[in-house]
Amino acid sequence: MKKILLIEDNEALRDNTAEILALANYEIVTAENGKIGVEIAIANPPDLIICDIMMPVLDGYGVFQIFNKNPSLQHIPFIFLSAKSERTDLRKGMEMGADDYITKPFSESELLNAIRIRFEKVKMQQNHGGKAIETWNQIISDLGNKDAMHKTLENHDVIEYKKKQTIYSEGQHPNKLYYIQAGKVKIFKTSDGGKELITSLLSAGDFFGHIPLIENKNYEEFAETLEESSIRVIPRKEFELLLTTNQEIALKVIKLLANNIAEKEQQLVALAYHSLRKRVADALLTLKKKYAKEDELHFSMSISRDDLANIAGTATESLIRTLSDFKAEKLIEIKEGKITILDASKLLNLFN
Repeated sequence: MKKILLIEDNEALRDNTAEILALANYEIVTAENGKIGVEIAIANPPDLIICDIMMPVLDGYGVFQIFNKNPSLQHIPFIFLSAKSERTDLRKGMEMGADDYITKPFSESELLNAIRIRFEKVKMQQNHGGKAIETWNQIISDLGNKDAMHKTLENHDVIEYKKKQTIYSEGQHPNKLYYIQAGKVKIFKTSDGGKELITSLLSAGDFFGHIPLIENKNYEEFAETLEESSIRVIPRKEFELLLTTNQEIALKVIKLLANNIAEKEQQLVALAYHSLRKRVADALLTLKKKYAKEDELHFSMSISRDDLANIAGTATESLIRTLSDFKAEKLIEIKEGKITILDASKLLNLFN
């Protein structure tokens, strides 16, 4: 018999929900606040946790954070239960790494179906791990095949982000692997004075956030959208399971890490030794390489001058002067804020 821990401060709702679950043949343990719920789970871990958000002593978000940092509890399916039905609250719960989110009032069938789906997913991972690994193997193997990746990721949650919206921040604890279904994302670091340096530009088909997951460290950088983006999230538990059970996937991820290091080294060399003109030209060509369509004769893109300066590693004022020079030399065109590369070959072969 599967054991469910129900953490809910409303006595009537707690009793009614416990009765429904007991009639469905689940063993039920209840707690009237988050602190007691954590103590019960540590003493005797359940098979699934249903937890209210707004509670005294310790709220649901705090409960989840404690569970997520405890190796003996972080694998347990976690369902948030709350009257807060606003989209931002739902997204916060899912971004933290919860498996599901049920809003009050809920029907008996809605509750039982959510629990059934969670248990079926756990069973699939345990009994059919080979199939899941094969799917992820295809994902990692086909990093350049965006269509195949879309098909294999259809069952994962999608979060819609607005332009210039933060996906994660420095200091936060990682709990997701991210995959860009549509849109553009920048990864950047900040100095003590608040100046940005963009370290990676990402587009549809790219994974990100994997290094902090593997190192089990807080994020040391920021991720932010450059435009409206649709991003799929893969739970940390699933990613870690595949890394630890499949050597081929682990080797491929190591290769990804090696490529990341090589890119960072090239960027550091450019910042240290390239002239301003060369750095700005390289920044423009980086945008073209990352975002140009295959049949695009002259690549164009709208990007803030601050972001472009942060890619080139220079002051915005210096960037603007250099862009004006490039425009005068007919290397680029600037119209209504959009930059169009007219002669990529000359930009590439600029003297340092």
